Amino acid sequence: MSSLKKFIFTKPSQVLVDVFIFGLSWVAAFCVRFEGLPRGSSLDQMIILVVYVVIARVLLFYMFSVYSIVWRYISIRDGLLILRATSPLTLLMLVARYLAPSSVAILRVPTSIIIIEFLLVVLGTSGARMVRRLIVELEDREKRRYRNGAPKQRNVLLIGAGDAGNTILKELQQRADLGLEPVGFVDDNPWKKGKHLQGVRVLGEVSEIPQFAKKHRIDEAIITIANASSRDIRRIVDVCQGADLKVRIVPGLFEMLDEKVKITKVREINIDDLLGRSVFHLAEHLPEVSAYYRGKRVLVTGAGGSIGSELCRQLAAMGPAEIVLLDKDENSVFEIDNDLKAGDGNGVKIHPVIANIKNGDRLKLIFERYRPEVVFHAAAHKHVPLMELNVAEAVLNNVLGTINVVETAAAAGVERFIFVSTDKAVNPTSVMGATKKLGEIVVQMCAKRHGTKFSCVRFGNVLGSRGSVVPLFKKQIERGGPVTVTHPEMRRYFMSIAEAVHLIIQAGTLGEQGEIFVLDMGQPIRIVDMVKTLIRLSGHDEDDVEIRYTGVRPGEKLYEEILIDEERTKSTKFEKIFIAPPVETLNGRAADGIQEIIDAASAGDAARVEEGLLGMGIGFHRETTKP
Repeated sequence: MSSLKKFIFTKPSQVLVDVFIFGLSWVAAFCVRFEGLPRGSSLDQMIILVVYVVIARVLLFYMFSVYSIVWRYISIRDGLLILRATSPLTLLMLVARYLAPSSVAILRVPTSIIIIEFLLVVLGTSGARMVRRLIVELEDREKRRYRNGAPKQRNVLLIGAGDAGNTILKELQQRADLGLEPVGFVDDNPWKKGKHLQGVRVLGEVSEIPQFAKKHRIDEAIITIANASSRDIRRIVDVCQGADLKVRIVPGLFEMLDEKVKITKVREINIDDLLGRSVFHLAEHLPEVSAYYRGKRVLVTGAGGSIGSELCRQLAAMGPAEIVLLDKDENSVFEIDNDLKAGDGNGVKIHPVIANIKNGDRLKLIFERYRPEVVFHAAAHKHVPLMELNVAEAVLNNVLGTINVVETAAAAGVERFIFVSTDKAVNPTSVMGATKKLGEIVVQMCAKRHGTKFSCVRFGNVLGSRGSVVPLFKKQIERGGPVTVTHPEMRRYFMSIAEAVHLIIQAGTLGEQGEIFVLDMGQPIRIVDMVKTLIRLSGHDEDDVEIRYTGVRPGEKLYEEILIDEERTKSTKFEKIFIAPPVETLNGRAADGIQEIIDAASAGDAARVEEGLLGMGIGFHRETTKP
């Protein structure tokens, strides 16, 4: 029996099946046309031509590689291939119907028969392959179900009846071994209520989840909306928690880029989902942006950092020719280098380079060797309180290092240069913010003198980056508290690393004359609210973990500056990227002062550095806030 089954699905057997379908379709077309078996010349035409039609169709199927299709994986694309393989003979018969001379009247097949035969062949050959796929999927489903013993079935509710929901549903139906049984969808689109996706009904709206959970004995919910905003996710999570449902989610658009949604990628809810995701039409500009970087040689400074490493990952997906990973930290470069090479790589050459941007001579050698066309300058010291204690290093790395990278890039004829800045450069109260402000000034000064297209991208905090508060809060919660927050009214703008980086990449295609682009970070979030969210994500009630206020640290602001001023900023073609208003006049005092503070930093004179920053006219000032 098993040998017979194996033969049924071999290539020779596929040809025999098609031969049967071709012959049957031809005879059936005549029978339909004449409402029974034809007579006279029509019967002769049917009998004589059937052999030639069958042979011609088999040869065309070979020519169009139809027999290279694996039947168990037949898809719509394969169905279109069958359609193309069937069309030539049909067109030839139509031509013969009207142009063949009377001496070969046998070739003048009635048009209705030609069309009916064509439809029967397409439906028959496609249908046979679909039946084969269905049989295999059912067999595989049963095999997986009982391979390690039948798993306990868990009823699953899918939230979001869109493309991602349809894909997840399809995988769940094929993966019986997971023990997850989809019992329905919920979607806030009233038009979808009562509709079915692959046999699974859209039950109603999100607000009705508690009653559906009880009625259908649902054990778990999966949010299948790849473009869901943080606000919507929080609302859905609150409703599911009220119904005592475990909630998981598909990755956000920026985690997938052009990858397909898969059930294996469904994961637990994290802080990025609840605070850092916004509605974003990724597909609208992705082809255009990717086309710009495709085939380019790209260099990323600070490539081992949170922003730099994500820049490298997303850029690699866009198909540049080469990416130079430049960082002074060998361990972080080792990690991102391995990550990029572990993937398919898109044929991108990866060059890990260990170097310090404070060493101008070393940078020149690197630029001469790799000849980058696009440079993302993300290397910087970013930790505000730590830089207050290491003022000289902040200046030497963030200012002198930036001067080195900018001037080297300009001298090397780099096509585009993108400086990654921060919202803390706006009216800075910290040394770190002041040095990033000077970095912007350096970029704009150089943009006036060279042909390279310079730009700066300014944005707020990113969730989960190195030095951010999120990992610290998680550790404190794991220890049972207390969680230390500087001030009950401390607020910050937050965005996920993946989204921030994609916007930086988008902005990198816009710069011309040193413009400062600002990212729409949404609404500021109270740090204490973030802590409460993390406590809930950790499985605790808010009252279970103590929150202790410690006072604002040196250089910190209670509120960050507003990045998007609707009256002064200008929009761009990208929905979340704006052009900041012109900066203060770059007078000689600021330009001359840069070298003075570098000299002071080189001498280790922190007091003179701060004095110089205060007198440069860049908005630097000290702010004190009582806890």
